[in-house]
Amino acid sequence: MPRECSIANALAVVGERWSLLALREIFLGVRRFDQIARNTGASRDILTARLRKLEEAGLLERHKYESHPPRYEYVLTEPGQALHSVLLTLMAWGDRYVTEGAPPTVWAHSCGEVLEPVTVCARCQEPVRPEEMTAFHLHGSQ
Repeated sequence: MPRECSIANALAVVGERWSLLALREIFLGVRRFDQIARNTGASRDILTARLRKLEEAGLLERHKYESHPPRYEYVLTEPGQALHSVLLTLMAWGDRYVTEGAPPTVWAHSCGEVLEPVTVCARCQEPVRPEEMTAFHLHGSQ
């Protein structure tokens, strides 16, 4: 029996290339279907299916911006916005270990420096390191 795992549960929702790239575009402010399709390279039918799945999972909402013909834009919900740090961390990993040369996109933080995402403990604010973590299960928790 496979291990029960929140990573597997999350990947069931967002673990497909076109879903993550669509989310990237929406985080970048691209909210209309044609623009998302152009910037991701996804075919229209695949992108339609992925956006529908993200909407059904509660990560996106469609808002009508034109009535004739009906046209919609995609807006992140709170759970969708919570994926921002995940995408930034995935991008940083890709910059370091996969992308050759300079990163294609660099973010500046409000402090004026280039953003380097780091996961920290909410309690002590120290960086999270694998050797300093211990897994345990909360039985009966939601």
